[in-house]
Amino acid sequence: MESRVPTTLDEEVAALSRGADRDSLFMQADLLLPGQAGPAVVRVRNLSAGGMLAESPVRVEQGATVEVDLRNVGPVPGRVVWVGEGKFGIAFDRQINPQAVRRQVVKKAEVPPHISALDRAPFYRRR
Repeated sequence: MESRVPTTLDEEVAALSRGADRDSLFMQADLLLPGQAGPAVVRVRNLSAGGMLAESPVRVEQGATVEVDLRNVGPVPGRVVWVGEGKFGIAFDRQINPQAVRRQVVKKAEVPPHISALDRAPFYRRR
């Protein structure tokens, strides 16, 4: 098989993304597109420190600058590097921690009362 050297920046980013560790997941994120009034909801199918695979019926153009609002990370600027049938790849402008996006954050108010009571209960050991 013939090995090809990437000739454009988009091909280089795609090659780097394919080689990066990617987390497969199924979550939603808000995607801000230039010229759109509000965010579009996309499904994040896989995520790496340098980019992500998004799935959505929203129409995007290759090369478009976008911003993805990722859970526990916040807004991340990037650009669309490839577009396929209902899917597209985004290369981030900065590296992120993909594990932070996966992490569930539970607010104190969301902890069930019987669990939060354990924090206040004295600890007894049985002998």
